[in-house]
Amino acid sequence: MQTIATMSVALCALAGTLPAAAADFSDPTWPCIQRKVDRLSPGLMWPEPIDPEGLAALDPDTRAAVTDLAARLALRRLSLEDLGPRVADFAAAQAAGPALMGLLFQASFDRLAAQRRTIMKGIASYALKQTALAERIDAARVEMDAAMAAEPPDYDRADSLEEQIAWDERIYTDRQKSLTYVCETPVLLEKRLYAIAQMLQAAAVTPTPSR
Repeated sequence: MQTIATMSVALCALAGTLPAAAADFSDPTWPCIQRKVDRLSPGLMWPEPIDPEGLAALDPDTRAAVTDLAARLALRRLSLEDLGPRVADFAAAQAAGPALMGLLFQASFDRLAAQRRTIMKGIASYALKQTALAERIDAARVEMDAAMAAEPPDYDRADSLEEQIAWDERIYTDRQKSLTYVCETPVLLEKRLYAIAQMLQAAAVTPTPSR
């Protein structure tokens, strides 16, 4: 609790420049205004059970096709709209029904969920570094006040601390601006997964009823 309180004191000194920084300090490793969701579940996105051993059971060519397309779907620089024709071609070539499309979704999910976990860990590390920097700013302010209150005042030390505080505040503010983008990334990955699930469901080949 001392760490959170100290960080809050330092942030007050930066009021007006960090509009999203003080959203919620109940979790010092999660500085984002977005709700923290530690792990995603494919079952919430895909309507049918997915065989966990299904991918390994596929023939090598089909497994390679699934793995290749899943890798493309997980590349955020590739829009899902542009990947639509590839998904359609895959569905047609493999006569891919809901079961095979479920395996394709699981493979895509595993890749994007792994990326998301890495980003979440990075955000936690980032937040702790920001906490440490806020504590450094707070401690420097206290020391500067003491230097000015001394008899005689230690102007050289106060000047040095003032420069350090100004630099640290600039670093803190710049990091917070970057953090705004980073905090959006887990949500964007979650949205992409939902969109992939919908795309694959729509492209799945409906089995022909047997007579």
